[in-house]
Amino acid sequence: MESKNNWKAWLYLAPVIILTAVFTFYPIINTVGISFLKNYNSLQHTYDGFTFDNYLEILMIKPFRSTVVGDVFITDFIQVALPNTLLITFITVPISIFLALAIAIALNSIKILKKLFQTIFFMPYVTNAIAIGMVFSVIFDNNGIVNYIFGSDVHWLYAGSGANPNYWAALFALSVYIIWHSLPYKILIFLGGLQNIDNQYYDAAKIDGSSMMKIIRRVTIPLLSPQILYVMITSFIGAFKEYTSVVAIFGVGGGSFDGTTGPTSMKTVAFYIYDQMSSTTTLQYAAAAAVILLIIILIFTAVQKVVAKRRVHY
Repeated sequence: MESKNNWKAWLYLAPVIILTAVFTFYPIINTVGISFLKNYNSLQHTYDGFTFDNYLEILMIKPFRSTVVGDVFITDFIQVALPNTLLITFITVPISIFLALAIAIALNSIKILKKLFQTIFFMPYVTNAIAIGMVFSVIFDNNGIVNYIFGSDVHWLYAGSGANPNYWAALFALSVYIIWHSLPYKILIFLGGLQNIDNQYYDAAKIDGSSMMKIIRRVTIPLLSPQILYVMITSFIGAFKEYTSVVAIFGVGGGSFDGTTGPTSMKTVAFYIYDQMSSTTTLQYAAAAAVILLIIILIFTAVQKVVAKRRVHY
């Protein structure tokens, strides 16, 4: 019976397999192929052979060829995009996970108006990201609410009255936006995990006289470790692909700052990829950057999976 029904299983899976092959596997293979093409022209689909120079050039290991258009923007990958992406990832992910876990534990313990608070905290997830970004751009405006409340004169997002905007202030504003916008999904996952924990574990801990913090550390977090691992992996992947938040706050230019470290901006790796895709002669650099980003994500995911074998309890 199993062998007779085997073709039915493949028949049911066929639509998903076909769609995945067309919209996932083929684009990945095509991107990898383009990343090795020399002087590729996406409009005419012409190239001058295969090369590793695209990777070496965006990583600034090898000087750029003089025939390439827009060299100054190609250098943004290693000088701007990758550092920004790493900073955003390692700032926003740990903070957002910690806050989401704390809020989820607090919401789970509320008895009155529990559903109302859950709905309020989930609303940012279903709100348009660009609209939220516009709100944050007003909040962190030079004459915005933040400067008004604290009586400060920080140029968070752009210059004003001859002063340069501050890169670290802009990074702070962007990080606040990313953390706030990413909280609802994480809270939802943690709430689902908390509601599946049997109350007998908490009752036993209370009988032993354990404090609330010890119960959270010894009972809640170990039993919630599968959800924490899932949120951690998806959060790292999402942070490495951050793009919408930068556009939402700083516009399609990605910001432009002139601080102590020299000319820079808030462009991320994903932003860099879209920038290079806008030209018919730099698509190979976008492909190379996309492959490097994929490798970085795979490495971080693999490391988290290895660490999780000792820390996650199913």
